[in-house]
Amino acid sequence: MAAEVVLAGELTRVELDGAVATLRLDRPPVNALNLAMQREILAAARWIADAPQVRAVVIHGGERMFAAGADIKEMAAMTYQEMEAGSKLLQESFQAVAAIPCPVIAAITGYALGGGCELALAADLRVAGTRAKLGQPEVLLGVIPGLGGSQRLPRLIGPSRAKDLILTGRHVGAEEALAMGLVDRVVDDAEVHATAFALAAQLAAGAPLALAAAKRAINLGLEVDLATGCQIERLEFAGLFATDDRGIGMASFLAEGPGRATFTGR
Repeated sequence: MAAEVVLAGELTRVELDGAVATLRLDRPPVNALNLAMQREILAAARWIADAPQVRAVVIHGGERMFAAGADIKEMAAMTYQEMEAGSKLLQESFQAVAAIPCPVIAAITGYALGGGCELALAADLRVAGTRAKLGQPEVLLGVIPGLGGSQRLPRLIGPSRAKDLILTGRHVGAEEALAMGLVDRVVDDAEVHATAFALAAQLAAGAPLALAAAKRAINLGLEVDLATGCQIERLEFAGLFATDDRGIGMASFLAEGPGRATFTGR
């Protein structure tokens, strides 16, 4: 089935292929993240979050570039007052991506720097091409990451490695990013979207309420102490016993073994 464009902006679009939505960034030549693009990402993330037919998401910047960072030309002209207000939109857009209840996979080709890296960090998993470059070079411009990088990066790869990247502003290649846990898979550049889409399709066939609960338990648990995190997990676990999918999954396991259930999302 060919992908259908279900939400079209000037700089982004959302395509639906089965239960997988692809959020495409389309601002040549490098997908610089200006305020207009951030507004479209926010609208797309909210649409996806409210769309019951979407069970997994791929974020893709195209065959050559994920997103090289913020639009520095636009940013350089902004005053403190303008940025104080604008930074709320910047964080809100990526927080909306992180809050999408189903699994989100960043398909990274070329550069994912600054805001581009932060957008990838807002995803749950990251597939990178062999020539991908990731980094948080904001200090080289006299600022710091402003779209969640100083918070999500240390939670993902640990504070010491995060400080290495943020304080030096250096870029890392795909293999180093894989070794430090910044990306989850490295494939040939031409296979990035296909690999991410295949993984998304696999996840989309799972139990959507259980996947959403697992995502909430992990994300919320990172913000609290272990005892509170275990309590969050217990409540999410018990709550799934009120769903049809729990019955379907367990009945299928007993009759046919694991991985054969067809879930309804109820």
